Amino acid sequence: MNIEKNGGVTVVLFVLEMEWVLSTGQDKSFTWHCSESGQQLGTYRTTAWVSGLQFDVETRHAFVGDHSGQVTILKLEQDSCSLVTTFKGHTGNVTALCWDPVQRVLFSGSSDHSIIMWDIGGRKGTAIEMQGHNEKVQGLCYAPHTRQLISCGSDGGIVVWNMDVTRQETPEWLDSDSCQRCEQPFFWNFKQMWDSKKIGLRQHHCRKCGQAVCGKCSSKRSTIPLMGFEFEVRVCDSCHESITDEERAPTATFHDSKHAVVHMHYEPTRSWLLTSGADRVIKLWDMTPVVS
Repeated sequence: MNIEKNGGVTVVLFVLEMEWVLSTGQDKSFTWHCSESGQQLGTYRTTAWVSGLQFDVETRHAFVGDHSGQVTILKLEQDSCSLVTTFKGHTGNVTALCWDPVQRVLFSGSSDHSIIMWDIGGRKGTAIEMQGHNEKVQGLCYAPHTRQLISCGSDGGIVVWNMDVTRQETPEWLDSDSCQRCEQPFFWNFKQMWDSKKIGLRQHHCRKCGQAVCGKCSSKRSTIPLMGFEFEVRVCDSCHESITDEERAPTATFHDSKHAVVHMHYEPTRSWLLTSGADRVIKLWDMTPVVS
């Protein structure tokens, strides 16, 4: 079989049940071939070059992540495909995708350091953001028997996320011309600044309630693990007082791989994790103590 891509192949998947080979390239194309005959069955043009690909055998849905930060869902037939929907939640390019066919949840990692959990099966459009890396997320894999997500990043971090908890969506950031706590004007609100004879303040947002607040009213920081914030983030003073120690309890564990991970593979039957790094070193990890 000869798969030609102008600009190089980025991802290849072999689907044994369909006898298909799915491939994507830097030429902004997604194609699928018959693995027996080598014949190209179909192709789809993407908006940007593809960097992530997953496939659900039961529904024949392909999940395509690209450098624009978008995730596209395609319904594949033998020789055609149709666009189902697109998700846009990352501010950076999609670097990794992982599909859980049991819970019907898609995970996407990005160069914006974040992971988003998309509820596909629930059809509620729920998107849960998770922050646990300081640099680009390079790989994702899922351990279905323990409901744990494993992520690796170019920061050298290996994060094991407990997905057997009820997570909360982060709120949308609200728009306001003045602080929604103390009502002081923001710096672009010239009329209120003039009327009150006060200098405008810089706008921030509370990560828990989404309100637009000034720096004085959001001087505190807190972790909010059930919202995906394993690191401390800005919260307004009112929300900071309402967050309990139980709510601050971590839902992930952090491990140092001691190299900038560029690729990872997880073998669930033995709980082995393979990482390769920018240092050209391949490491094999026994994840039994943490994935259980």
